[in-house]
Amino acid sequence: MSNPIAFLFPGQGSQAVGMGRAWSEARPDLMTVFDEAAALLGYDLRQLCWEGPAERLNQTEYTQPALLVTSIIALRALNSTIQPSAVAGHSVGEYSAIVAAGGFSFVEALRLVHKRAHYMAEAVPPGSGLVAAILGLPTEVVIEVCRAAESVGVVTAANFNAPGQVVIAGEKAAVERAMALARAQGCRRIIPLPVSVPVHSSLMQAAADRLAPHVQAVPLRDVTVPLFNNVEAQPLVHAEDVRRSLIRQLPASVLWEQTIRAMWKTGIRTFIEIGPGTVLTGLAKRIVPEAVLLNVHDPDSLEKTLTKTGH
Repeated sequence: MSNPIAFLFPGQGSQAVGMGRAWSEARPDLMTVFDEAAALLGYDLRQLCWEGPAERLNQTEYTQPALLVTSIIALRALNSTIQPSAVAGHSVGEYSAIVAAGGFSFVEALRLVHKRAHYMAEAVPPGSGLVAAILGLPTEVVIEVCRAAESVGVVTAANFNAPGQVVIAGEKAAVERAMALARAQGCRRIIPLPVSVPVHSSLMQAAADRLAPHVQAVPLRDVTVPLFNNVEAQPLVHAEDVRRSLIRQLPASVLWEQTIRAMWKTGIRTFIEIGPGTVLTGLAKRIVPEAVLLNVHDPDSLEKTLTKTGH
């Protein structure tokens, strides 16, 4: 492929009321994805995505299926017009990436994501966890403040998103302590995130243990293009490697900055974010400023992406 392209799929924090609605007029055929989801989930995901309320959409057990469904709608809108050389997804976005690479079907992914979100929500009592983005501090300083705050409880660097952006997660008191220590180190911007459980921390081990049998049981095929995984930022192709990675993913940190750099090293120069929002495009711009960054989240952005890639 003359211009290698990577598909990127967003995770929690990219959700917003109205997501997926723009496709309904231009591509009503794609709305069957919402129907499939409603049949499996037992509630009207379309109404939640389009009308909210935001408080419900921001609850992990609703956020994750919503992100998967709206990402798959955007992927189907592309309709194989562009073929990626690699895929990656941020946290729950990894499930969308596996669908894009032919590892399992949308319905198989939705079943797993539904269970994943449910188990994560049950792993900690409501309101006992906290997730926050620490902006502008060196990564090693963020790791240090988390270590210093561990005397209060569980807190860890959950997502290494980009230079100067590390997300921390854990027990509320410990995260608040780490936030205070970060401010003492000169951090001027800390953003609590709309994520209802402390993702990618050791508090998610119980959820990972409950999810593991379901991941083991799903019919998983070798992926057609490499999946750069969250856990090691390594290209995976074989089904069993992908399976192991999905189980380890929940309590492990998301190595997103390392993932984008690893893709860049293989020669990928164009990154297309597929699904709601432009969070990953923004992160990639900070990681590899020279990259061509595109997205597909509505008919207009699809048209721009097709034009810029010569399709």
